[in-house]
Amino acid sequence: MANNSKTLVIKDLKEKSILVSRVFKAPRDKVWRAYTESEYLEKWWGPQPWKAETKSISFTVGGYWLYAMVGPKNEKHWSRMDYTAIKPYESLEIKDGFCDEEGNLNNSLPVSTGSIIFNPSDSGTLVEFKMFYNTEKEVETMIEMGFEQGITTCLEQLERLFQENKI
Repeated sequence: MANNSKTLVIKDLKEKSILVSRVFKAPRDKVWRAYTESEYLEKWWGPQPWKAETKSISFTVGGYWLYAMVGPKNEKHWSRMDYTAIKPYESLEIKDGFCDEEGNLNNSLPVSTGSIIFNPSDSGTLVEFKMFYNTEKEVETMIEMGFEQGITTCLEQLERLFQENKI
């Protein structure tokens, strides 16, 4: 468990899950947009100097966001987030994994299923992003790949965007 600023990351090997929790000083509709619209996702999803670059997005049940994490030397690592259920402004259920440029999942790397829940709080919006993996080893692989540091940096970037009224 780590608590960097306001981001809480809890890894549970027995449950084969990772929970990321953060309160943003922003109303739920703005936080929802930041998580569901590519023009905003690209501004914070990816720890600098990396950035997200959308190839396509279809924000509907059965649709997905296909994007590349683009590095400082223009190297690209592709990912895909499938939307399996959507309750507007309340929650998303997703399947998330690494893939090729065409969106074909790379099953040799961890694939998760999970939910992102958006709840109003006294100081803004609480977002709880919980992912489940098939094995403890997949959770460990994500940890070794720097997931905790990366997501914490991303959420700090998102909070700055809210503070600067850029979303």
